[in-house]
Amino acid sequence: MTEIVLVVVAHSDDETISMAGTIIKHVSQGDKVIVVSMTDGVGARDITNIDDANRRKISADAASKELGFQWCDCYEFTDNAMDAYPLIEVVKAVEKAKSEHKPTLVYTHSGADLNVDHRVVANAVLTAFRPQPNEVCKEIRLFEVASATDYGNPSITGLFAPNLFVDITSKWASKERALEAYSAEMRDYPHSRSIKGIKNLAELRGNQVGCNMAEAFEVIRKIEH
Repeated sequence: MTEIVLVVVAHSDDETISMAGTIIKHVSQGDKVIVVSMTDGVGARDITNIDDANRRKISADAASKELGFQWCDCYEFTDNAMDAYPLIEVVKAVEKAKSEHKPTLVYTHSGADLNVDHRVVANAVLTAFRPQPNEVCKEIRLFEVASATDYGNPSITGLFAPNLFVDITSKWASKERALEAYSAEMRDYPHSRSIKGIKNLAELRGNQVGCNMAEAFEVIRKIEH
């Protein structure tokens, strides 16, 4: 069955780092993938200007073209300060996408994450998609983001406990090209947000379930009729 897939991220690049291979698989099987971002992803830097934001947008558009998804709304909540807003403001942004696109499958951040924006978005998505009669969305999946989820600690942020693994072995080349589109956001190895670091994580997740490369998710709700 064709899915309407909504991916809600705090920053453009989160979608590619976390689940580019899975996005490609959705698109290749005819699903429509829409991505919403909440910040410009650069506002928290010590020195930033309009060129940084424009460069990030160009990178996001290139990644979208490579992976086959569609950008929806891109909001301008303050980068790395989303906890300064009333949660309801973020929830309303998510509810707008929910109302417009009526997704049947939703992906967003794990709350077990060091990045405060990721935690706020996770909370907002879960609130926007709280159980209702006749709800169209049948499944919510959480993803991990290299250099954010792995920097958390169970005693403070909780634990990302994946129970779904998507084989992306055949999709890695496309994921790597999308990561290269975000070259300004990549770091040098052995940083976990280097391309090699992200590949290492994909290999680890794959090896945990008997394949070469995988992306891992935590399914927190699934409804079957």
